[in-house]
Amino acid sequence: MSVRLPDRSGGLRRYEPRAEPLAQAAGAPLTSRTVFAAAHVVADPYADVSPDSPAAVDWDATLAFRRHLWSHGLGVAEAMDTAQRGMGLDWAGAAELVRRSAAEARAAGGRIACGVGTDQIGTGSLAEVRAAYEEQLALVEETGAQAVLMASRALAAAARGPEDYLDVYGHLLRQASRPVVLHWLGPMFDPALRGYWGSGDLDAATEVLLEVIAARPDKVDGVKVSLLDAGRETALRRGLPSGVRCYTGDDFHYPELIAGDERGFSHALLGVFDPLAPLAARAVRVLDTGDVKGFRALLDPTVELSRHLFQEPTRFYKTGVVLLAWLAGHQTHFTMVGGLQSARSLPHLARAYELADGLGLFPDPALAERRMKNLLALYGVDQ
Repeated sequence: MSVRLPDRSGGLRRYEPRAEPLAQAAGAPLTSRTVFAAAHVVADPYADVSPDSPAAVDWDATLAFRRHLWSHGLGVAEAMDTAQRGMGLDWAGAAELVRRSAAEARAAGGRIACGVGTDQIGTGSLAEVRAAYEEQLALVEETGAQAVLMASRALAAAARGPEDYLDVYGHLLRQASRPVVLHWLGPMFDPALRGYWGSGDLDAATEVLLEVIAARPDKVDGVKVSLLDAGRETALRRGLPSGVRCYTGDDFHYPELIAGDERGFSHALLGVFDPLAPLAARAVRVLDTGDVKGFRALLDPTVELSRHLFQEPTRFYKTGVVLLAWLAGHQTHFTMVGGLQSARSLPHLARAYELADGLGLFPDPALAERRMKNLLALYGVDQ
């Protein structure tokens, strides 16, 4: 077994795949941390669509992948950024995804939280933004899923200052029937969210977020932070009211943030836990025993892969996530809604394969090798 892989210098090199995968058996429920994997959607490869058409989803494969995540004890964060929300998946598709996944969660006994946004309107006034949020919040709560109030492009465009965020979020928290997760997604994930919470100054923005939470802490389960800044997340975590969780969305520093320190720790809601699910669950079970070193020994080696997948432009990390799902056998093809499989270069994809294989993430390394060779052949790489 060997594969000729391209590198960034334009040459080819031999790579010897790992012979045996990492053991991926399911285990006991996770206890010390609440962990969500933000899950990708599986496109229908036979649909006759264009990149700007409504998403064509393979529902059977999409729901099967969620059952895979639940089988390892992880929660599913649904219809969020990893599911290409706003990057191929529109509100109609997201609404159907929420309905189907919430029903599947009830049947499987899995935990699920679903994204609530404003993408059905594009842009609009503050009143229209609030109404759009309310529509989506009502749908998610009707399914019985927990709501994640996602950062809104429309709100970022319409708001004139912190007071508008305080008003909109205050109204939504009053409307929510059960505690929600707030979501701070940095501009590296979505440039349209620059200046969220009413300021480009992150210290000032943090104060506004904390003010939103302090007004209704009973309606906030936690806040998901995706700023790729471990120090800032730690400071925010320490400023949260008692009982309000911090969910790390930092795909660069998650082992140290989940492990925490003497003053607390972060829970997790991570896109990288989509491909890392079996290994991430195994690591958290070790942490459940109090073995922080053992947890770090398992999870620290995954950071190189995560940083590779999330390298700039960070918003295209979904391409690598779907590639790894295909190579791991969770779907039969490497097609994405919106044609986003073309968003990363062949050297980038080749390195993702190499790093994931080195971690033992492929249940069938021979299958992953064959599929990677097929992809390489499409680009003209002979083996």
